Amino acid sequence: MDWLVSLVGAGVILAALRDLFHTLWHPTRHGGLSRFVMMALWRLAQHVRARRRVVGLVGPLAMVTVVGTWAAFIILGWAIVYWPHMPESFTFVPGSKAAQQPALLDSVYLSLVTVATLGLGDIAPAEGWLRLVSPLEALVGFVLLTATVTWVLEIYPALARRRVLAVRLALLQRADASVQQLDSALGATLLESLATEVARVRIDFTQYAEAYYFHDGEDHSSLAATIGYADDLAERGKAAQRPDVRLTGDLLAGALKDLAAILDQRFLHTGGTPTEVFTAYAVDHGRGLTQL
Repeated sequence: MDWLVSLVGAGVILAALRDLFHTLWHPTRHGGLSRFVMMALWRLAQHVRARRRVVGLVGPLAMVTVVGTWAAFIILGWAIVYWPHMPESFTFVPGSKAAQQPALLDSVYLSLVTVATLGLGDIAPAEGWLRLVSPLEALVGFVLLTATVTWVLEIYPALARRRVLAVRLALLQRADASVQQLDSALGATLLESLATEVARVRIDFTQYAEAYYFHDGEDHSSLAATIGYADDLAERGKAAQRPDVRLTGDLLAGALKDLAAILDQRFLHTGGTPTEVFTAYAVDHGRGLTQL
């Protein structure tokens, strides 16, 4: 029975590590627990009266909640592993009152100080297999800390790329280039560079799905509010007379179609056209598509 309880604890640990792996290191970066937490907070924020102020906190708060959930599962899992073997399989510092506490409390305490790599030493494993398991928990704690820092350092450059594209589209809309200006070598270069940026943002949504739950802020820096203008530029390019402009217009349209497919497949589930997906994206982020 003791070993069965310890196996349950090992299962909890593996579930947390699996979600961490799928969220941060798997090619699809599609963790179930982290995705559920972020989506739940996003939907909850949409029903708050002060939505405009609250929704901007969803992304950072969701990341903190997910990391805290991982840590809680790891600490709880290792505590369950220790629990059936506490206190007879552990040694205690002479004079310590730890052995007089409930076994579950001592197990949680040991798990907490071990995963935090504190190593206070007042409770130490005595059996051979526990002496191997306990340092492994400290290693997992170090991995969790490193993974959290890496996650933060990866997500914010992706957000910056998205906002740069949004600001650029807002500036282009404000400049309101004519059809004749777009139907030129400069127009072809412009459409090609936009296609490259849209493709990069599509990859960011694939590799950093949590980026979707970060609100961009004002309309001039919100991709949800400006992506409609990119669609309009693509249609103008496809109708141009110059073949290079038509080609780059097709490239931009294709990049936008791929972006819409990712947004719809992973977040929106409309099953509609790219224009309908972008409209749903704008609505989900509390925006209306910017029009000419």
